[in-house]
Amino acid sequence: MGRAGWHTRRMRDNRPYDLVLFGATGFTGGLTAEYLARQAPEGLRWALAGRNPGKLAAVRDRLAAIDPALAELALLTADVTDPGSLRAVAESARVVATTVGPFIHYGEPLVAACAAAGTDYLDITGEPEFVDLMYVRHHAEAVRTGARLVHACGFDSIPYDLGAWFTVKHLPSDVPITVDGFVRVGARFSAGTYHSALIALSRKAQMSRAAKERKAVEPRPEGRRVRAVPGKVGRSKELGRWVVPLPTIDPQVVRRSAAARPEYGPDFRYRHFAAVKRLPTLLIGAAGLAGLVGVVKLPPARRWLLGRLASGQGPTPEQRAKSWFRARFLGAGGDRRVLTEVAGGDPGYDETAKMLAESALCLALDDLPPRSGQVTPVTAMGDALLDRLVKAGIAFRVLDDRATG
Repeated sequence: MGRAGWHTRRMRDNRPYDLVLFGATGFTGGLTAEYLARQAPEGLRWALAGRNPGKLAAVRDRLAAIDPALAELALLTADVTDPGSLRAVAESARVVATTVGPFIHYGEPLVAACAAAGTDYLDITGEPEFVDLMYVRHHAEAVRTGARLVHACGFDSIPYDLGAWFTVKHLPSDVPITVDGFVRVGARFSAGTYHSALIALSRKAQMSRAAKERKAVEPRPEGRRVRAVPGKVGRSKELGRWVVPLPTIDPQVVRRSAAARPEYGPDFRYRHFAAVKRLPTLLIGAAGLAGLVGVVKLPPARRWLLGRLASGQGPTPEQRAKSWFRARFLGAGGDRRVLTEVAGGDPGYDETAKMLAESALCLALDDLPPRSGQVTPVTAMGDALLDRLVKAGIAFRVLDDRATG
């Protein structure tokens, strides 16, 4: 980080808000606001931002029912189509967290405002095209100003980024390391994830171009090799389940964390899978995805599919209480082999809100290493965020740790 970045960091300590939440009138944004209302430490200076003052006031009323002191919570009017309003929000805060997606359509103006203002930025995107374009367009400015741009701070991709990091910490760092991640979920997709997935499937060519643009300008780690590679469909003896590669953003995030930290060893490889009990379930899911890729490219079909689950909608508290996720990681390095697990409740809503809120609190309040530019959750926050999530009820545990020699 340059001198200008450190100057901006010092200046932002005098800003009126430690944290601004953008998008609190949406379903996941509202859950994030409620989590902050219950868990934010006394004295945190925070505010809500959005385009509709009336809806923001309604959210504030809900928060005041949790904590009467929040009846005076500040409300900031801002719209992604009004760069001046976003600049005002970014310049008033040390950290801005947003849930406003699909991010490829609505996300860049706020990223740009935060990068220019030296303001830390967080979101819950799982859209590779968006993340790659933001690196190409705004990473250098964020490095100059000292801003940390941290994408994928929800179920995409915190369990996998921190899960791989937690696993690597139990392996020697001076030998080649391999980690395989396996995810199981018992829950509904969130509306935001559903919309983002459909849009991503319809933009394969654009996604490929964005990845190539990033690859052309992003430096590679010197003297080390770091890879995220597709696995193969098969049966895992360790898990006793069928596994299929997951083409999500998560392996890319893990790879970028590994590239930034020498603890991942001189040669690191990651693979990412979904795990299911029954092979027919796997085959039906794969066939359905293949058909969806073709259909979603047709604008009328895409509009119909997007209308099946509207943004702002979500399951009831009772439905969310029955939801869960488990991600297991099989790591190997030298003569050590370790099996770890990250587990929690409803992934698409409650736990995503928790992850985003704790990430925002971590950036705003914790003593962190001096990073800037577009960075991953592990690179920006590492053990500080892991400790926060454990205290918040997300399990990180070692299931097996043994010598193989």
